[in-house]
Parts: sequence; C-alpha cells; structure tokens
Amino acid sequence: MGFKCGLVGLPNVGKSTLFTALSSLPVERAKYPFATVEPNRAVVPVLDQRLLKVASLASSTEITPATLIIVDIAGLITGASKGEGLGNRFLAHIREMDLLLHVVRGFKAPDVPHLAGEPDPRRDKEIVELELILADLDVLERRLEKVQRSAKALPREAAAEEKILLRLHNHLSGGKTARSLDLPAKEKTVLAPLQLLTAKPVVYVVNLDEEDLSAKEPAAVKELKIMAEAEGAPVIGVCASLEGELEEMEEEEKKLFLQEYGLQETSLNRLVRVGYNFLDLITFFTIKGTEARAWTVKKGATARQGAGEVHSDMERGFIAAEVINWEELLRAGSVAAAKEQGILRLEGKEYCLQDGDVVSFRFNI
Repeated sequence: MGFKCGLVGLPNVGKSTLFTALSSLPVERAKYPFATVEPNRAVVPVLDQRLLKVASLASSTEITPATLIIVDIAGLITGASKGEGLGNRFLAHIREMDLLLHVVRGFKAPDVPHLAGEPDPRRDKEIVELELILADLDVLERRLEKVQRSAKALPREAAAEEKILLRLHNHLSGGKTARSLDLPAKEKTVLAPLQLLTAKPVVYVVNLDEEDLSAKEPAAVKELKIMAEAEGAPVIGVCASLEGELEEMEEEEKKLFLQEYGLQETSLNRLVRVGYNFLDLITFFTIKGTEARAWTVKKGATARQGAGEVHSDMERGFIAAEVINWEELLRAGSVAAAKEQGILRLEGKEYCLQDGDVVSFRFNI
C-alpha cells in the first residue's frame, strides 16, 4: 500500500476530470454541481523503475508495485458543515484519507458554471477551508462536553485533555487549521482519535487552462503558493483536461506530448513524488519465489515494523533481516553474488529501513 488521497474542492473545479487523468478510469464529468454523488475510487499502481530492475535481475515473473488509492469526493459548498449540499456524507469520506488534494479552479471556461462566481483561488480555498474548520469545531465541542462530564471520575486526565481541546478550539475559532497549530507529539496523540479534517496534510492542485502551462509560474499558482507557504503545503499546477488526453496514448507518444507542453512528467508521477516526500514515506523491496514486490512504510520504520507490513507473523517471530541497497544488488549481479562479496548485511529488529532497500526477513513462529 502507498497512501490514500482524496480530491476535495468546490463543485465544477475539475476534480472528476483530474481523477480520470490520474487513474485512467472514465467517470461522469458534467457541467453542473454534484455530478459526483458517491465517491469514485481507483487503486493505481505506483510505477517504480527500481522495482522493475530488481525484478529483472531476479527473473521474477510476478511484479507487485506499491499502490496509490485515489478517491474523487463530491464537491463541497458553503454550509456543508451544517449538511448543505452533500454535507455530512462528503465530510465522512474525507476522514478516511491520508492526504487531501485540494483542487482549486484556475481555468476560465464560461460554459462551466462556478458556484462562487468567477474563479478566485484565494476565495475558493478559504470557502472549503472554513467548512472543514467548522466541521472540526463541531467535533471538538462534542468531545469537550464528554470530557467535562467525566471530570469527576478522572479529574487529572480530563483536565489535561480539556486544556489541549480548548487550546485547539481557540485556534480553530480564529479561522486557522488544526495542522497549523504547533503541538508536542504527545498532545497530537490525544487528538488523533478525533480524525480532524484540518489536521490532515494537504497538497493544493490548481487546475489550469492549457495556455497557462507555457508560463513559468501561472498567476493562480503563484497566488496560492503565497497562501500555502504559511502551512508548508505544496502547490502543483496541472491542466486536467489536457492530461486526460494521455489515456489513449502509447508511452513514447506520451513523452512527446508532454515535451510539447514543457512538462517533465505526468500529474500522477508528480503527485506520487510529492505525496511520498510530504508524508515521509519510503519504499523497500522483497524478492520471494517468482515475485518481486514493493512495500511502503513511514521513514524511520524499523526492520521489524517492515516485516509486519509483509505479514503479522513475520513481525511476531522476527529474527533478523538480510538487507542490501537495490543499486548494490544490481552491481553484484545476484543475491548469491552479494552474499559472496560480503555486501549483504544482517540487521536486527531496530534497524531503520532505508529507501530502496531490498530485504529478506528471517522469522520463526
């Protein structure tokens, strides 16, 4: 598994078009609000040339890449936190995501109505953000009531949690997101069960007109970057309708098409790269029998935790991990040759997995 990201934003900003471009799955795209009622979902393989090279070296006949789950969630409008539009259903879907892709309209298209009037990246971002903040305030207030009721039974614990909740409540009431509040790790752990919407990491995606791609930095992207800088959120400019045309193309044709517009890679590749970096994820590989496989873990994950990603029995009965960097393995020519050369290392359970490690776990149940 890679990570799960949800496309959010106002209606008619191009979320479904972008979903199609990212997933190569056709979905209904209409020029009216709420064309997407139930979320569209796609499991997309994360193409990794390192995995392909490791698989080729090992003569693996089965290659299993990491995957990215993309969910196209219905458009949000003013009042969604109180149930307007698709309100609560929309917000429930967001809570399941690891990362939010907040799509902001940067294209004109007079024939595609925009509920908020003329596209304005700053205003449109703030409309969505405010609804998520209001939804989080509602969750916090309900939790505060519960904590205050339990104060007599657990006075110390209740007082400590109440202090954290009130601090965050004041922060949100000022129109700020939960992720922008600097909290110690211990306090973040207390808030984690609440699944606050504005605590989730976000990447802003500006959906541009074709002609904007020739600009070094389109005005809409520049404006949003200024706003996103305070929260350390990345901003990506794409033309979803243009990239949707890539669906039917062969790889070589895709490359020429991208070059024509001065693009180095597809939106999907950019998203994967930005998402992995932003979420502090790394990839390690395993070779077993005829299968070469990629696994995704948080940076800093131990060998034992990595074993648990493969199978819970491996984590429970972990003994050691045989580890080699993928490039070292390619230079050695095979796992057997790497052992002979003494470059295949034996690591214990506390070893921190590194991006690009090829790992074989030893375990006993």
